[in-house]
Amino acid sequence: MEYSAIKKERKTVLPELLAPAGNMERLVTALRFGADAVYLGAEAMSLRNYADNFTADGLSEACAYAHARGKRVYVACNAFARDTDLRALPALLRQIRAAGTDALIVNDAGVIRVARDTVPELPLHLSTQANTLNAEAAMFWHEAGICRIVLARELSLAEIKEMRAALPDALELEIFVHGAMCVSYSGRCLLSNYIAGRDSNRGECAQPCRWTYELRERGHNGAYFGIDQDALGTYILNARDMNLIEHLPAVIETGAYSLKIEGRMKSIAYVATVVNAYRMALDRYAAAPDEPLPAELSKELDYASHRPYTTGFAFGDPGAAGQAPQSADYVSEAQISAVVLSYDAQAQTAYVEQRNRFADGDVLSILSPGDISRTFTVRSIRNEAGETQQTAPHPKQRLHIGCIEPVQAGDILRKIRGH
Repeated sequence: MEYSAIKKERKTVLPELLAPAGNMERLVTALRFGADAVYLGAEAMSLRNYADNFTADGLSEACAYAHARGKRVYVACNAFARDTDLRALPALLRQIRAAGTDALIVNDAGVIRVARDTVPELPLHLSTQANTLNAEAAMFWHEAGICRIVLARELSLAEIKEMRAALPDALELEIFVHGAMCVSYSGRCLLSNYIAGRDSNRGECAQPCRWTYELRERGHNGAYFGIDQDALGTYILNARDMNLIEHLPAVIETGAYSLKIEGRMKSIAYVATVVNAYRMALDRYAAAPDEPLPAELSKELDYASHRPYTTGFAFGDPGAAGQAPQSADYVSEAQISAVVLSYDAQAQTAYVEQRNRFADGDVLSILSPGDISRTFTVRSIRNEAGETQQTAPHPKQRLHIGCIEPVQAGDILRKIRGH
C-alpha cells in the first residue's frame, strides 16, 4: 500500500502504535503483540549503536516480514552527522531504500538534504532530537520535506493539541507515550562525551545520568571532605520513565498520528509487555471510550523492567517529581521464564526456550497477544533427551514442560512476584 493511502486510511482509526525493534526477535515480538509499526537502526547513523541493529540483509528480512503482515518499518538515520558521515550516506540510503523501508527518521539538516537528493521517494520523519516545540518550527521542517515530526518530549498534551490545530493535515505528529526519559533537552546530551568520551549524539551514550554522584567540599588545606547525603541526593540526574497508559484519552485527543514506545535496547519481555498493554488499552478505548482503564492493564506495566514512572511533561513541567534520586536501578514485578516454541494440546505440554530459572511446581503467568489473565502450575520439566529435571537453570535450554493452559508459539511465560 502506498504511504499516502495508509495515511488516508488511518484517519478513521486509532493512532498508530509504534514500537522499538533492537533486533529481529524484538521486531517479531513487537508486531505479534500489536504494534502497527516498528522503528530500528541500520549499521550506521543510528543513535543506538549498542543495539544489535540491522545489516542490509537483515533489514530486507525485517521489511518483508512486516509488510507481509500489513505493518511498517521506519529506519533511524538520526545521528548528528559530520562530513565523513555524509560521504558514506548516499550508499547507506540506497541500501535502506532497496530493503523496502517505509520511512527514514532523520535529524541533521545535512542528512535531510542528502536524503532528498538520493532517495526522494522515501518519507522523512524528523527525530525528537530536533527539539520541535512550536508550529512555526514544524512548518519550517515541513517545507524542507518532512512529512512527520516526532515532537520534543518537553511539550505538554495541551501544547501538542494546540500545535496540531495550527498545522496542515499532511504533516503528521508523533509523540512518546512510554519509556526512558533523558535529563538532557530532548536527548541532546554532552555529559557522556565530557565524562566518558562517548558521544551521545552519535549513538554512543554511556548513560552518566544514571550514575551515582558524590558531593564533596574542598578544605583550606586542599584535602577533600565528603558531605554526607541521604537518598535524595545520590542519583540527582536520574530521570523517571514515562508512562501515559492511564491518560490515553487525553493523548488521543491531541490528534497525534503515532504513539511511540521508547526502548530499542530493551528485552523481548519489555517489548511484549508494554506493546501488549498499550494495544489492549487502545482497542478498549475504541470499543468503549467512556469506560475507565481496567486496573489490570495499568498493572501490566509494573511487570516490565522500568524505573519509577512519571507522566513526564504531559501535564506541565514535573520538576523534582520527574527525577528518581534514590536509585537508577530498574524495578519489575515479573521475570521472563521462557518463550513458547510450540504446544502439544493432546499431551498438554509446551515446548519452550528457557530465559530465566524456574522450577517444577512454579506458577507461571502467560503473556499472549490480548491475553494477560491466565496462569498455570508447571507439572513437569523434561529436556530434549526426555530426562526429567526439577529446575530449569540453563540459559536458552529447550525443554518440554507440563502446561494445562493452551499457549502459542511466541507467547511468554513469566514468574510474577507473589504468585
